[in-house]
Amino acid sequence: MRLERLNTDKFKAFLTYDDMHERGLTKEDLWQDLPKVHDLFRDMILEADDELGFKVDGPIAVEVYAMPAQGMVIIVSKSKAEDDFDEEGFEDGYIEMQVTLDETEDIFYEFKDIEDVISLSSRLSPFGINGGTLYSYQEQYFIKFEEYDVEVVDEEAFVALLSEFGNPSTVSSYLVEEYGKKLMAHDSITHLYNYFIKNEKD
Repeated sequence: MRLERLNTDKFKAFLTYDDMHERGLTKEDLWQDLPKVHDLFRDMILEADDELGFKVDGPIAVEVYAMPAQGMVIIVSKSKAEDDFDEEGFEDGYIEMQVTLDETEDIFYEFKDIEDVISLSSRLSPFGINGGTLYSYQEQYFIKFEEYDVEVVDEEAFVALLSEFGNPSTVSSYLVEEYGKKLMAHDSITHLYNYFIKNEKD
C-alpha cells in the first residue's frame, strides 16, 4: 500500500491487486459492506497517521476507484463534523465513513514531469506500444490508453512499466479532457519516441 498526502484534510492510497490478495480481498468485496473491508480502511487510517501524521477526528469520506490491472486508488477526506457524530464510538475504534465506489476501464496515468513521459516512451516503443493521448492539466501530464492501444500486450507488464514513471490518476479523465490541454491526440508514444529518443540516437 502506497500513501500520499494531498492536503491537510485528504490523502491518497494506492493498493495493487497483490496487496488486496494478501488481505484476502477481491475487487468485488469493496462493493460490499464486509468486516474485512472495514479492517482495510481502518489499517489505512492508522498507517496514514503513522506515515503522514493524518489524524482522523471526525467522520471521513472514502472514494474508491477501481482500474483494470492496476489496482485500487482510494481517496480519504475528512468531512465536517456533524452534530450527531458519535465521539464515544469513535474513541472505541469506530470510524464513521461514507464510501463512494467507481470503476473505469481507462488506463489513465499522471506524471509530474514531461521528462517522465519521454522516458516512458523509450521503454514502451520497443514493445510496439505506440498509442495514447497526452494531456496537460494543472502543471501535470496525463496519458490515456484505450483498450485497442494495449490489446496485443501483457496488460500487467504494461501497467508495471507505467508505474515506474507515473501513478494511476485519481483525477477523472473526463475532467482532464474537458479542462486540460490535449497535447497529442493519437500515437503519443510514437511521436515522443521519434522526436526525443530516435532523433538523438540518429
